[in-house]
Amino acid sequence: MALLELTWPVGIGTLVLVVLNFAYLAWYVRWEARNTAGMAYYGRPLAERRALKTRMRRYAAPAMPLVKLLARGGAPAAMPTFEYDGVCGPPKVSSPQVFERAARYVPRPEDVFVVTQMRCGTTWMQQVVFEIVTRGRGDLVERGHHLYAVSPWIDANNSVDLDAAPLVGTPPTRIIKSHLPTKLCPYGAEAKYIYVTRHPASCFASIVDFHRSLQGPFMPSVATQADWFCSDRMYWLPWPAHVGPWWEWAQERPNVLFVHFEEMKSDLPKVCAQVAAFLGKPLSDDELARVVDRSSFDYMKTHEAVFEMAPPTMFSAAGGEFMVSGKSSRHDDLPAAQRQHIVEYCRESLRGTPYGLHTAYPDLRSTPDPQTGGPADSSGSLPPAPPGP
Repeated sequence: MALLELTWPVGIGTLVLVVLNFAYLAWYVRWEARNTAGMAYYGRPLAERRALKTRMRRYAAPAMPLVKLLARGGAPAAMPTFEYDGVCGPPKVSSPQVFERAARYVPRPEDVFVVTQMRCGTTWMQQVVFEIVTRGRGDLVERGHHLYAVSPWIDANNSVDLDAAPLVGTPPTRIIKSHLPTKLCPYGAEAKYIYVTRHPASCFASIVDFHRSLQGPFMPSVATQADWFCSDRMYWLPWPAHVGPWWEWAQERPNVLFVHFEEMKSDLPKVCAQVAAFLGKPLSDDELARVVDRSSFDYMKTHEAVFEMAPPTMFSAAGGEFMVSGKSSRHDDLPAAQRQHIVEYCRESLRGTPYGLHTAYPDLRSTPDPQTGGPADSSGSLPPAPPGP
């Protein structure tokens, strides 16, 4: 009896403490969502965004012991997903309703769509286009504005709305970000589309870093993410199903430009000049030099707060980075098993498709090299930067 009398208050105290911790964590999650959703975050001046991250770190600290305890239960066995018309998406940043609204949008002549599969250079190309249309005199950094306050993301909630997006440059241009595959991307003959792709193994390595930054200990395992990446549950369709149709559009439609990330890394001035010509905005040598300088990895990394690709979470606010390295050989950071899994999946999925692998990623070929007549590379190693689209 005495033992019960001694332990009973301790048990009640522990229970109360646990309940209070869960209540605080629930409050924090709601507070974070309210303050980081779309323009609630991206519409703030830079100083306010930085101050919000400071508050997030302070407010999250009391919840971290419980978060770490919950994380010991194991990472999720699958990626959270919704589906619209056969295309999956991430529930936290979009929804079937957003996908449907995007698909029904009627493009306008002033629209320039920057499209990629996720983590393939979207933000980089958005900045290139922004600097081209402003002749290398874009003022995002000087004014502390975020890119998402200027460039709407049509298939997600984390940006300025399309109807509220400012037109920039001369003539006025609306720069629209999208990850949509061709089956959902709204098409207009007078609009322009720039599609950027990246070797799938490097793309996947960047996705893993992105998820680690945002999800912390709750990130699914690399093996789980690799299986998801190589499945129809991959957001915005699997890499081969995304890239192939966009390649075909670029061959058939003069208002679609196809660019490789690796070429941007190897010769950014050439790509910037190519994009400027495609947009009908040729640049002087001085203008091109400014565009290249302000679109460089070093410049964007230095001013990462202007270009961060997702609102902060309790994990990324504590120091997570969205621009990790910007190198072409991100695949080197992958375990060999996942790298080979991705290469083999993409190689098989692209079999018989017209995507010009002989000029881009020969390790994904499943047929003899059309130039040498030799067998396709089956090693899983990645090629050098391609000579061009």
